[in-house]
Parts: sequence; structure tokens; C-alpha cells
Amino acid sequence: MGPSSAQRILDEIAEAADPLGALLHARPPRAREHWNGFIEMVGGVGDGEARWPGELERVRLWYERYLVRLYDDPLPRRADLRQLKQIAAGYRSRRHFLTELTLDPPDATSDEAGVPLLDEDYLILSTIHSAKGQEWRSVFVLNVVDGCIPSDLATGTAADIEEERRLLYVAATRARDDLRLIVPQRFFTHGQSTYGDRHVYAGRSRFIPEALLGLFECTAWPAAADVGDALPPRDGLRLDVGARMRRMWG
Repeated sequence: MGPSSAQRILDEIAEAADPLGALLHARPPRAREHWNGFIEMVGGVGDGEARWPGELERVRLWYERYLVRLYDDPLPRRADLRQLKQIAAGYRSRRHFLTELTLDPPDATSDEAGVPLLDEDYLILSTIHSAKGQEWRSVFVLNVVDGCIPSDLATGTAADIEEERRLLYVAATRARDDLRLIVPQRFFTHGQSTYGDRHVYAGRSRFIPEALLGLFECTAWPAAADVGDALPPRDGLRLDVGARMRRMWG
């Protein structure tokens, strides 16, 4: 065995006996400036003197110094680390904390709120009563028809009807820029008789009479088709409906 081989074996034995010394000896060239601080932090966590959750606090204090250099928005990440420290205080040991975090990791961390992107926008569904005191840029009021506004259960007295009128006022005044009152032409129903229709027609709410329609921009969706253009002329076969009925029931 040559001298170089013997020295290499001795170095390996020394590294096995002193892992921190081995890390100090093997520091990457680009991390030379910060490597000693990292080794000191790891050694402080490993010796058990800090105790849990002080171990995590020691790691956090070391890591926070590099947030500004690594990220453009370090403040939310610093808040996440402090929140993680508070969560860790609820576990009796590092092992229990890491086990729980591994088995049930958080889906994501928060960031400072900003203008939502198009695919991150959302719709709020609310009753009129729950909307009191709220305000939105655009409001759609659904089913502005008699039977819904006013409710068919709240038309027993004049006072009940006035209360329903005030509810519509509340709904309409929740809009800051854009208000849409939706008036469906018909409602589909279930449980009709065999030869009955599958829908009932709806009438516009009595709170919006003809005299007020000029204040609204009335639109229909889908656009109504011209019946005259939709049906082709029938110059060919003609049907005698009366004769057919007499044959069926005569």
C-alpha cells in the first residue's frame, strides 16, 4: 500500500468520525462564503441543545437572510415561515411534525392578494336577505317574475307585498356599475298530466310595470326568430284536419 492510498483511507476514517468536518472540507466553491454558516446551523440543530421547536426557529433565522437574494417577493415567504413556526409549536417533537407534514402536506401557500386573472375570477351566489349591506360591480337578479318577486307565499296582505317590493329594491341597489334583471319566459315543471305541457309561462314582476320599461335596455336571449322567415311556404300538400278528426272520433 502506497503513502497516498494510506492517506486516503485515513481521511475517510476521519470523515466518518466527524461528519461536520467532512462537510467543511467538501464545501462547494461557489458556496464558500456561506458554507460555514450553513454547517454551524446544521450542527446546532443536530446537537439537540435548541430542543423542539427551537430547532426550526434556528433554521428559519438562518434561511431568512437569503430570502431577499433568492426571491423577488420575500415578504409573503417570510410570513409563511413564521406561520410554519407557530404550527410546529403544536407538535411535541421534530419527528411527529415531519411525519404529519409528509402524510398531509399543505396544498399551497398564500401570497399577497392582487388583481385576479380571468381564469381566477369567481361568481358569488347570494340570497337577497344575505346581500344586505354588500355591494358588487355587477349584479344579476334571477327570476324577476310574479311568483318569485313577489313570492306567491307573500301576497296575502298589502304589507306583505310592500315588503317584497323593498326586497327587490335591496337587490337592485347592490349593483355599483351594472344591473341585470332576469325575466324567464317560462319554467319547466314536473308531474304534469299525460297530455299537459312541460312548462308554465312566467309574467314579469308587478313591481316593473309597462311605464318603467323605458328605463331599461330590454334584450332577449336567444334572439327571437322571425316566424315568417323560419317557416317555408307550403304550396304543396294540404291537410284537412277536420276530416281527420271526424274519422278518428266520428
